[in-house]
Amino acid sequence: MRTLGIVLVVLGALALGFGSFTYVTRGKAGEAEKRKTIWIPPVASGIVVVSGLLLIAIGSRRSTA
Repeated sequence: MRTLGIVLVVLGALALGFGSFTYVTRGKAGEAEKRKTIWIPPVASGIVVVSGLLLIAIGSRRSTA
């Protein structure tokens, strides 16, 4: 649980920091490259960070009991 929580916090923080991810798709011969951007809403990133923090808290609570 703690490991998953840490991963979620890191991914959520990266999504908050960057806000979008751009990637390039290559077409068939003779076609131009296409750039596509995926926008990540800040609310979704915040939910991921909070979920990760909750998993870390639950994991640390279980390990001390």
